[in-house]
Amino acid sequence: MSQATVPVPQPPPPAPEAGPVVALHNVAVSFDGPPVFENVSFSVAPGETRILLGPAGVGKSVLLKLILGLLPPLEGSVELFGNDISHMPEEKLFPLRARAGMVFQEGALFDSLTVRDNVAYQLIQEGVRDEEIDARVHDALRFVGLEQTFDLFPSSLSGGMRRRVAIARALINQPELILYDSPTGGLDPVTCETIIELIVKQRDVRATPSLLVTHRLQDAFTLCTHRYDSEQGRMVPLPDGQINRNTTFLMLNEGHLIFDGTLHELTHSTNAFVREFLE
Repeated sequence: MSQATVPVPQPPPPAPEAGPVVALHNVAVSFDGPPVFENVSFSVAPGETRILLGPAGVGKSVLLKLILGLLPPLEGSVELFGNDISHMPEEKLFPLRARAGMVFQEGALFDSLTVRDNVAYQLIQEGVRDEEIDARVHDALRFVGLEQTFDLFPSSLSGGMRRRVAIARALINQPELILYDSPTGGLDPVTCETIIELIVKQRDVRATPSLLVTHRLQDAFTLCTHRYDSEQGRMVPLPDGQINRNTTFLMLNEGHLIFDGTLHELTHSTNAFVREFLE
């Protein structure tokens, strides 16, 4: 695969002096047994999309919880928006978490709430006025192509629609970071492509940095080899084998980060596990 890159239509990049949005330094985690992982270090830069690959049970979702301060590291440190949150008190974590959006596995919508109230959940907790909530929910649902579901309940939606509502909920506060936990897990191929198109749209239109956990190589490669065309209103392939320069890969195995690099470096890796994973 060619190493060539192409500029992606998006807002101007952050100033060069801007530090990473997320940084893990020699992090280890254990739950009363062998380490889930140890000595893990990586960062997510402004405007960067990182794709975290690895087999089931290796700790990919645990990393997302670390980044939000839901778990403290056993060793090392975790920085979020330039703040060391490794052992930060809960009350100081709230405003930092509010700056991030999270798309949970299976969507994790509240069945008893309408789509409007699911998407607006954080705004409702913050006491935002109903008129502003309605406007912002409509905007978020419009972005994911589901404005017509405003008054519906999750039970009346398909699996793919519920996942798109979950993305709208993650976007409601225009986050400075988005974490995607297996956003296409359990979905059919056509719906998977719809979800990936929304992630590409968010990346290219709003340049929001993100970390995406997945085991689906097709989704990961699509993110690298496509861009969102605002004029056509859809995702299109990059020409001539070019790749998105701001989308890179991480891979975990047996508690260690065994890869950190570009798509070209991934596909040309000599690491035995990486080779096996890609086959």
